[in-house]
Amino acid sequence: MSHGLLWLPLLVVFVLLTALGWLERRRQRLFRDWAAGSELSKLDGCGAARLADGVLTWSTFEAGVLKPQGSFVISKLELLELMSLGSGDAPLTEESQGSCRVRLVGDGQQKDLPFSDAERARSWMDELMARSRCEL
Repeated sequence: MSHGLLWLPLLVVFVLLTALGWLERRRQRLFRDWAAGSELSKLDGCGAARLADGVLTWSTFEAGVLKPQGSFVISKLELLELMSLGSGDAPLTEESQGSCRVRLVGDGQQKDLPFSDAERARSWMDELMARSRCEL
């Protein structure tokens, strides 16, 4: 009887890991369908983003659906800034890593696109600037 009770926590952990894996697979499948046909896309812990038909849109994954958070017309892009995610308007230095946001400025608008990795955000900034130049 005591041996069976020792295995019970492992069984609970197994069921929990299986459920979490199923949720992540569902999130990735939903993202794959949402991002189909886009020129540029990303999925990370902060959400999903895609560039399609000259419009950058981003969403978060909530309750089994991608909930839209914002959009930006890429041809109106004037400036991209890499900002700290948690602390107001503090710009991120080149050496900084971790969570951040890309500030999109243009056409009298200012919007923030969150990223969970600063390196990926930097590469996205380069791609977006290249795409916005092509749109002009």
